[in-house]
Amino acid sequence: MPRVVLLATGGTIAGSGAAHAGVGAGSAAYQSAVVTAQDLIAGVPGLAALAELRAEQLFQIDSADFTDQHLLQLARRVAALCRQDDVDAVVVTHGTDTMEETAYFLHLTVPTDKPIVLTGAMRPGTALAADGPANLRQAVAVAAHASSAGRGVLMVMNEEIHSGRDVAKVHSLRLDAFASQHGALGLVVEGAPRWYRRVERPHGAASEFDIDRIDALPLVGVVTSHGNMRAEIYDSWATLGARAIVHAGFGGGTVPEYLKAPLAELRARGVLLVRCSRTGAGPVVRGASIDDDALGWVVSDDQNPPRARLLAALALTRGGDPTAVQRVFLRY
Repeated sequence: MPRVVLLATGGTIAGSGAAHAGVGAGSAAYQSAVVTAQDLIAGVPGLAALAELRAEQLFQIDSADFTDQHLLQLARRVAALCRQDDVDAVVVTHGTDTMEETAYFLHLTVPTDKPIVLTGAMRPGTALAADGPANLRQAVAVAAHASSAGRGVLMVMNEEIHSGRDVAKVHSLRLDAFASQHGALGLVVEGAPRWYRRVERPHGAASEFDIDRIDALPLVGVVTSHGNMRAEIYDSWATLGARAIVHAGFGGGTVPEYLKAPLAELRARGVLLVRCSRTGAGPVVRGASIDDDALGWVVSDDQNPPRARLLAALALTRGGDPTAVQRVFLRY
């Protein structure tokens, strides 16, 4: 049987609350990250028929508490497991708030073709119609299936299979809270993956960002656009030591006229600016609304602000030249 390691990090899937309490039947008020990895497995019938499964509790936290240090530790552990001959796949249980960021980071930094599948839950196990058990069973089924190899890091939620490159949380409560701007890779149908597309951008062993060669991530800030913005927010990130700032602009990454000069000054001080869109989908075109070449700015292609932060940080581990960073964004 496929040998799968369940690496648990906490989150709602490991949450508990007052069963069937209130209008939401216990789905909103609960304590995150209290159920152990072994108990998660014990609560899902039929897992033993899918894989030889063993559990490991790496963290027990709400995913809102994930830091870059947690990301690095998790990636190193996943990479180490994937190097073992007695491990065929890894399933990571994770809180949904930052699961998309973790999936993207693992997608780019773990050099393996073995399946790595993330899953979580929108409702704790004590809620009416809890989704965690079904999500976990489907994640194990996808991880254990031979066809899942070489597709990069996957996220399985609500019977859909998404790529770690594209997936984002798009709703605060619904079970279909995750979507990919280019569509899901496939579905879980009758307990097995059914595929419809692949991700063409590099990942896994084809990525230049091997976690074993990354000691730390440089600080990168994110500023989201709104009416009546202040340049001091960008200055604060620079003062804190940020080497890059992601400008989550209106529409196609627009920079308001009153911010152009202050941001140009930041670039002159060595802080890289990455233009992306606050909409969360669609490409930002270099030079379309502003002279990025003259300013030494970078555009994010189709990456949303949280993923743009991570990709900028990874690119900066290889140097800070804007041309090289732009190449990274257009490649990945």
